[in-house]
Amino acid sequence: MRHRVATKKLGMMTAHRKAVLRNMMISLFKHERIRTTKQKAKVLRSIAEKAITRAKVDNLHNRRIIAKKIHDKPVLDKLFKVIAPRFAERNGGYTRILKLRQRITDAADMVFIELVDRKEKAAKSKKKTVEKETEKKAPAKEAAAKKPAVKSEAKKTPAKKSAGAKDVRTASLKNEKTEEKTEEKAAKKPKEKTVEKTVVKDTPKTKAKKAAAEEKKA
Repeated sequence: MRHRVATKKLGMMTAHRKAVLRNMMISLFKHERIRTTKQKAKVLRSIAEKAITRAKVDNLHNRRIIAKKIHDKPVLDKLFKVIAPRFAERNGGYTRILKLRQRITDAADMVFIELVDRKEKAAKSKKKTVEKETEKKAPAKEAAAKKPAVKSEAKKTPAKKSAGAKDVRTASLKNEKTEEKTEEKAAKKPKEKTVEKTVVKDTPKTKAKKAAAEEKKA
């Protein structure tokens, strides 16, 4: 019988359970949001909230008691100087549990446990204000940027025209050279043919044939 026994064993031995919850509490105060199972989050919530209420009074006694569980000095300083003053006017309820889908491997209920007043909310509000200011300044900058852009385009157009004229000149010169070459080839071809014909007429075979034909006639 486990009458009046409030601790949940979580399927772990005592030393293992204490180490797991200690590390989870350190990571919760460090990142202000962690992902874990539903049962672990419920156990962690009671431990973390008790540590925050004790950290509201920053003295040596409270620091030594919390330092037994939080062995990370930067996280301990953050708890006393940043997190606890943030909840000075809040009496309990410092954490929030958000349900997620079940884990694929063993179908365990997964949740997010986070601090209620996280830094991300303040950062998001700052980003929104900065974005609004930039949107207001953007039209003036665009109008100022368009004026010199027109001048630069006007300056660039004559360069393009000069480049196009050079291309036309080079193309015309190439066409003239090709025409000259074709004319030279056409002039050379008939001369070669006439030379071949004269060589054929002056061969000794043709002379012998002519002589034999003249003898027959005689």
